[in-house]
Amino acid sequence: MFNRIKLDLRAVFDRDPAAASTLEVVLTYAGFHALLAYRVAHRLRLWGIPLLPRMISQLARWLTGIEIHPAATIGTGFFIDHGMGVVIGETAEIGDYVTLFQGVTLGGTGKEHGKRHPTIGNHVVIGAGAKILGGIRVGDNVKIGANSVVLKSVPPNSTVIGVPARIIKAEGERMPEATMDHTNISDPFVDRFEALEREIIELRKKLENPQARG
Repeated sequence: MFNRIKLDLRAVFDRDPAAASTLEVVLTYAGFHALLAYRVAHRLRLWGIPLLPRMISQLARWLTGIEIHPAATIGTGFFIDHGMGVVIGETAEIGDYVTLFQGVTLGGTGKEHGKRHPTIGNHVVIGAGAKILGGIRVGDNVKIGANSVVLKSVPPNSTVIGVPARIIKAEGERMPEATMDHTNISDPFVDRFEALEREIIELRKKLENPQARG
């Protein structure tokens, strides 16, 4: 557990340029506090201790605004940026080196029993306000745009955006860690509409000026 905590702490410095010192992170980073509480609660749950793990997770929720169920499975190098409003459900599984921004929900749809929360692969970035719902799988090296609602499984090396989310990049090369943000994601549908608009403007100019048609 302590090795995982060390990797979680290192992940803060790897992915947050505002992190100035270990003391600052330990004392002021709500995402790190919530994850630390989860690590303790999860270990207690594995030991079969009743009630206490849920009490710890609820206390962490009250203090940080981040709710992580102690039964969820979270890999190493996990980072929650800011974190207010993040919810991670009971049967959620998260791989290594995953980044979540504020307002992310890894939840259920309210219909399933058993495995009802998503499984997230390694090196995944989930943008602010995104909702990943149901027992679906998000593959490795996936980027999910801010405020997207993901209801279907996503293949590895993809980028998804929208409500409901759609894939705009599939089987692409993994983005370098320095560019793993959730804002600079183009929408090919918008790009195409803008291109059509430019073509219409050019056609109108030719219709209004017959000489230009020659």
